[in-house]
This record gives sequence, structure tokens and C-alpha cells, in this order.
Amino acid sequence: MAEIDFLIDDTEAADTPTFLFAHGAGATMEAPFMGMVAEGLAARGIRVARFEFDYMAARRRGGPKRPPPKVEILQQEYHAAVAALRCDGPLVIGGKSMGGRVASLIANDLRAAGAIDGLMCLGYPFHPQGKPEKLRTAHLAELTVATLICHGTRDPFGTKEEVAGYDLSEEIELLWVEDGDHDLKPRKRVTGLDHAAQLKRVCDVAAAWIRRRC
Repeated sequence: MAEIDFLIDDTEAADTPTFLFAHGAGATMEAPFMGMVAEGLAARGIRVARFEFDYMAARRRGGPKRPPPKVEILQQEYHAAVAALRCDGPLVIGGKSMGGRVASLIANDLRAAGAIDGLMCLGYPFHPQGKPEKLRTAHLAELTVATLICHGTRDPFGTKEEVAGYDLSEEIELLWVEDGDHDLKPRKRVTGLDHAAQLKRVCDVAAAWIRRRC
């Protein structure tokens, strides 16, 4: 595995919680969504460390555009990122879509080892788009880690109505983002909010949740 390059959005607070933030399947750690969330959390006193899985970092180095590898490989890479990150305060892991799913698959082991304090997923892919029968939820029923899932009410990877029927751990809190899609983006004509305003609201709740849990 190549050396991990972290993109840090820092805060002046001492011993502040850190959120280790992994990207989704098709966007880099510098994607607008990633940047808005990282900057929003940092402005609210949460240190954010973004990183890229190897296949995405390889694109940045001029390699070919490839899909993500098997999830088992991504889990190993996430473990490596946790080990490589310098962190003096509490640590919450998570990510956007696929990044959050990978973090959720290793969260119990990391919590048992005393390495993390929480898990936060933004736009969790409960199932592939258009395939609600192929659930990615079995491990979510067994989570022992304090977890926040921020999810749009019209996300095609799991609508509010679908998620209501899933077996989820009592450790999971769901923040339903009004009219949000998979990027938590609302329709302005419906909510009166643009994407940036919506994500500011999400960051308000997410930062408060991290501080409460850490």
C-alpha cells in the first residue's frame, strides 16, 4: 500500500475530536461534498482528516480510472489509515457512501481495541441503486459503536420508508435530511435550501453529536 496522504481541516481547540473521513466510490477526497463537510465540521471545532483509498489516489498520480477493489481490500486500507493518522484526542471514523460502509465494517473491531470512539456515515448505501433486495445491512444490526447516519429522505440507496423496515443496532442514530438525495442535496423549490445551507445544518448536528459522544 502506498503512503497515505491526509488532507487536514484543523481547529484551534486542544485535544479536539478527529473525524477520519473517507470518500465515496467515484469522487476524490477533494470533491465539493467532502470539502463542504470537512470545512463545516472544522468551523464547529471538529478536526477532520480526509484520505483516499489506493485506487483513487492512483488516479491522482496519473493512473487509469478504475472501479473500487473488493471491500475486503478497502477495509485493510482503512485500518492502515487509522494506524497512520496522528490523533491526540478522540477519534470518530466514517465517510461518504462507500467510505462510510467500509468504516462500518471495521468499526466493532476498532472499538474493541480502544482505537475509536464513534462512527459517522453520510449517505449510507443501504443497497445498490435500483436493487433494494441486495441489502448491505446485516452487520449494522450488530454494531456496538456509537453511530450517526446522516441520510437523505429521498436517497435512492435507501429511502426513509425502506430504512424503517431494516434491523439496525440500538447504537445507531439516524439524522434524516429533509428532501436530501445521496449527496444530502435538497430541491430548493421544496425546502427553500440550497446544498450548502443543507450541509451547514447537517454539520451543526454532526458536530454536536461527536462532542456529545466523545
